[in-house]
Amino acid sequence: MSISPSAALDAGRGPAEHDVRTQIIEAATAHFSHYGYDKTTVSDLAKAIGFSKAYIYKFFASKQAIGEVICANCLGQIESEVHGALRGVQAPPERLRVLFTVIVDASLRLFLQDRRLYEIAVAAATDNWPSTQAYQGRIRQLVEEILEAGRASGAFENSTPLEETSRAVYQVLVPYLNPVTLPHLSVWHEEAPTALQDLVLRSLSPLR
Repeated sequence: MSISPSAALDAGRGPAEHDVRTQIIEAATAHFSHYGYDKTTVSDLAKAIGFSKAYIYKFFASKQAIGEVICANCLGQIESEVHGALRGVQAPPERLRVLFTVIVDASLRLFLQDRRLYEIAVAAATDNWPSTQAYQGRIRQLVEEILEAGRASGAFENSTPLEETSRAVYQVLVPYLNPVTLPHLSVWHEEAPTALQDLVLRSLSPLR
């Protein structure tokens, strides 16, 4: 897994040796994948890397701080897929469809293929970790930008306040952004996202 330097710097502390931080994160990712987030301790990570627990605490304040970096990297992968898919798509209705499709596909794939790492996502969502709050804020902002462009082009209605509309559209996505509810939606994965897209786009159509 690639490590986001900005995420590591945000969650870590102490000396800024990038290689050591990366080594800690890679060991943590391997342990969390094998044993689970809840069952892995900082002592376990220290033993696996050959560092003292005190040395790890020079770089990360807690196990959660390490989990924050891993969580931010996972969410960053989803965002990268979304922005990559949106590149070259100009029409706001189609951009909204792409956003819904990719974010649902990527979220389900990333969080359901690795059940152990999925525990980190659940912990992050349950305890409102900063990484999840920032991610949700960026997705909400992207939704609003697409809606604003659609209103400017005449593709979407503009009688409802933009903030109200963006909040409602974002709420449709929330169950797919939340790892706690995500597994319960996987059985409807083939048809639900398209149905939701159609419903949202109909509600956004200009009044005739």
